[in-house]
Amino acid sequence: MGARSRRSAGNLPAELTSFVGRRNELAEAKRLLSAARLVTLTGAGGVGKTRLALRVAADVRRAFPDGVWLVELADLGDPHLVPNTVATAFGLRGTSDQAAGLAEYLEDKQLLLVLDNCEHVVHECAMLAAKLLAASGGLRVLATSRHTLHVEGEHILPVEPLPVPRAEDDAAGPVEAVTLFTDRAAAVSPGFELTPDDRAAVIRICRRLEGIPLAIELAAVRVRVLSVDQVVERLDDRLGLLTSRPLAAQPRRRTLEAAIGWSFELCTPAEQRLWAQASVFPGGFDLDAAEYVCAPGPADGGSALDVVTGLVDKSVLSRQNGTFGRRAWYRMLETVREYGGVKLAAAGDEPGVRARLAEYYVDLARRYRAEGFGPRQSEWLGRLRREHANLRAVLEHCLSGPGRTSHALDIAASLWNFWYGGGLVPEGCGYLRRGLELCGERTVVRARALYAMSFLAIQTGAPHANLLTELAELADEFDDERLRAGHAECAGMATFFAGDLAGGAELLERALAGYRTAGDPLLVFDTLILLAAARFFLGDPRGAAAAEEALALADRHEARWSRGYALWAVALHRWRAGAPREAADLLHEAIALRLTDRTLLAFLVEALAWCQSSGGAHDRAARLLGGADAVWRLSGARVGEMNPYQSVDEQCAASARKALGDAAFDAAFAEAAGFGLDEVVRYALREKPAAEAAGRAGEPSGLTRRQREIAELVARGMSNKEIAASLVLSGRTVEGHVENILVKLGLTSRTQVASWLVGQPGPPG
Repeated sequence: MGARSRRSAGNLPAELTSFVGRRNELAEAKRLLSAARLVTLTGAGGVGKTRLALRVAADVRRAFPDGVWLVELADLGDPHLVPNTVATAFGLRGTSDQAAGLAEYLEDKQLLLVLDNCEHVVHECAMLAAKLLAASGGLRVLATSRHTLHVEGEHILPVEPLPVPRAEDDAAGPVEAVTLFTDRAAAVSPGFELTPDDRAAVIRICRRLEGIPLAIELAAVRVRVLSVDQVVERLDDRLGLLTSRPLAAQPRRRTLEAAIGWSFELCTPAEQRLWAQASVFPGGFDLDAAEYVCAPGPADGGSALDVVTGLVDKSVLSRQNGTFGRRAWYRMLETVREYGGVKLAAAGDEPGVRARLAEYYVDLARRYRAEGFGPRQSEWLGRLRREHANLRAVLEHCLSGPGRTSHALDIAASLWNFWYGGGLVPEGCGYLRRGLELCGERTVVRARALYAMSFLAIQTGAPHANLLTELAELADEFDDERLRAGHAECAGMATFFAGDLAGGAELLERALAGYRTAGDPLLVFDTLILLAAARFFLGDPRGAAAAEEALALADRHEARWSRGYALWAVALHRWRAGAPREAADLLHEAIALRLTDRTLLAFLVEALAWCQSSGGAHDRAARLLGGADAVWRLSGARVGEMNPYQSVDEQCAASARKALGDAAFDAAFAEAAGFGLDEVVRYALREKPAAEAAGRAGEPSGLTRRQREIAELVARGMSNKEIAASLVLSGRTVEGHVENILVKLGLTSRTQVASWLVGQPGPPG
């Protein structure tokens, strides 16, 4: 794996504390990654697998042009959501077959995927890793787990505790554990230094804790209020008590439990109670959540803030900055949270805590629905992404037993456009479907869930007729104008997408009137966008007024995400009116918002291609159509395949094909169809020429690494079918790459590729 000059992409977090030791493990892990495609760091909880993996990933990221990507799985309760969680890390929208979508996305990428904490979903991680590695020759996977994945080709690197001196007076022994204790103690007690008098005591602490990094860090925090000798004395008492019991756990596990248990005993009763109760938040929490969900005991004094502050001081909680509303967000290490969960169950408080948790998230989801079309729209979306693990946990809990299903239905229905815009349609549909099956009571909440499920199903081409039938029945039963409008909107959208433009527009007009009567600005906006689109394809100039009204409504409510859709709708009608440059400016403005909604981005790039075609820029139009195709595939939505949109795409492609010729059009389209999301955005905004994007791997010819690989196989005389089988690609993908190679190299036949390769240097390392 050769180095790259530019900084790679990815999502690795910054290191908040110093990294101590592990020189041999670092070197061995990097050596294994250079030779193997799957490396698993194994070891007990608290031994430092995650920290080692992150340091390895940071050290090698320059070798991966497409970045190093971390997927944290500790928060994940449902094993079936492993592919969705990985896709979310890449910013991909969910699909019904997420693993296949990931394989397609990664097939020509060169990146490192870090799967952290696989042990509780090890089977699903193994299946996904095997599938992705088979699909992408440039993929490497670095996993951390208490158990091996048992995937063919997996290389194992056991992570042991830090080495400790053999005796308390061993001045020449290993110092890594001692250094870690000293470093963490100095962080909580400025001015702390290891003196000759303290050294024996610190070595004793590290030896008693068997070099387990998490246990050492928890003990080091005590230096804030205790001397080193006092830490030793109390630690000896605690460890002697726990490890003398005939426990089934392995010795190191008992040592870690003893260290965590000692931290628990040193907490006040109020701190112990909050530690246990906050364990129901797998994704972390803010102060408001703690105040609502974590009930104080009768003798607890002080506020929730005081208790949280105490737990932060004791390193039970860690604070993360940059959270919702610039408020603090608190998390526990997974091992610490597991301990709290055991204490919560033992105290008998879990049913009450989880009931309050459900109530809290019902209220949160409703507040998002009420405030999500306004100046805090982007802020709300950021918060829901941060709350995703908690939402999953509470939805699974509510769907797992009687009497709680209506809460799950309420939450999932209120979040309908988060599932849509966040690329989580299959997940949202899954919760809604299960809730509707389990909760048959005819309520307004059920009707709202039917609307949400219908909307998502229509957008993805899934069956929806029965959903709409029941929604219409409940709307009449409750005499609810908003529900009637919701039925008309979904029915109109389905009719429109099926190609009956006039029928769809009529239903959407009825929906718009109903939403105006109900006073729901979000749904008025959504229907205006749909109506503007239907009238655009009908050639009805009234659609321009609907688009302008939608833009004014988004601006009045300061809804940034919605404004992107409104700019798209206005641009369509400006293009239809013969002003392609003005339309392109509006589309550029929307793309420059860099929103996370992949469906919106696909709409925008697609419309920009139409504008370029009208202006005679056919090569650019072909590339933009290819880029839109790439984004549609990543979005998982199928709107772009539906009749009205597809017909305009076909007209645009036909014009470009006629101007460029079949070979040049296919090559331009295929090149941009291989772009990542960032590349599509940069190309659409003219921030990065296509030639530079194609040559990012450093080939003087402009060939990407994948194209160079295919060119070498072509030179050997292999057919497209044989190449596809060899590289685990689709035949269509190989065909597009071959056409692109010939155009880039200025060649006219496959046989010329071999001659070209003779005069070329080998690919860069």
